[in-house]
Amino acid sequence: MPLLKQGQVAIALVCVVLGIMLAVQFRTTQDIRSSIPYQRVEDLSQRLAQMEKERDGLLQEVHDLRQGSGLGGTSREAELIKMSAGVLGVEGPGIIVTIDDSKRVSKPGENPNLYLIHDDDILKVINELWAAGAEAISINEQRLIASSEIRCAGPTLSVNNTRYSPPYDIRAIGDPKTLENALKMRGGVVETLQFWGIQITLKQEEKVTIPAYKGTFHYELAKPVKESEK
Repeated sequence: MPLLKQGQVAIALVCVVLGIMLAVQFRTTQDIRSSIPYQRVEDLSQRLAQMEKERDGLLQEVHDLRQGSGLGGTSREAELIKMSAGVLGVEGPGIIVTIDDSKRVSKPGENPNLYLIHDDDILKVINELWAAGAEAISINEQRLIASSEIRCAGPTLSVNNTRYSPPYDIRAIGDPKTLENALKMRGGVVETLQFWGIQITLKQEEKVTIPAYKGTFHYELAKPVKESEK
C-alpha cells in the first residue's frame, strides 16, 4: 500500500476514535447534568418529609402535655408544687382540734399560766400531727408553711404575724384515725394538756378544708441553683 494511502487510513481511524470519545464524553456530561438536579430534588424531598414527621411528633407531644389525663402533665406538676408550698387551698379527710384555756381557778400560790394555752402547747400538737402524716395544717384559718411562726404575744397567739385569742381551731388533712390516735396516745400531748384542765376536743371529718397561705415570701440572700452549678 502506498505510504500516502496508509497515512490517510490512520488519520481516518484517529478521527473515528476521537469522534467516539467526544460523543461518549458529551453523553456522560449530559447524564451528570441531568442527574444532579434530580438527586438534589430527591434529597430535599426526603429532608422535607423528615422535618414534617418531626414537626408532627412535636405537635403531638405538646398536645399530650396539655391534655394528658384531662389535667396536663405540666399543670399537674405545678399544682403539686403549689400544694406543697401552701399557696393553694386544699381539702380532704382529716381532723379538727379545738383548744381553749382551762376553766379552773388557780389555787393560792399556784402559777395561773399553767391553765392557759401557750405557743409551746400548740407546737406540740402541730408536731404530733406532722409526725402522724398530716399533709396540710392550719390554725384559725392561717395555713402553716415552712416559714410560719407560732409564738405568744401577751395573752394572744401570733400565727403568720396575725394575732388570735383562744379558742384555737387547728385543722389537719390526713388519715383521721391515725391523726387522732397520735394526739391521744398515753402520756401524749392531749393527756398532758387535760391534766391542767385545758379544754381540747378532737373531731374526725370526711372533708376538712384548709385555705391557702395568704402572706408574702421574702428572699434576700437565697437564690435558685442553676443546673450547671450542681
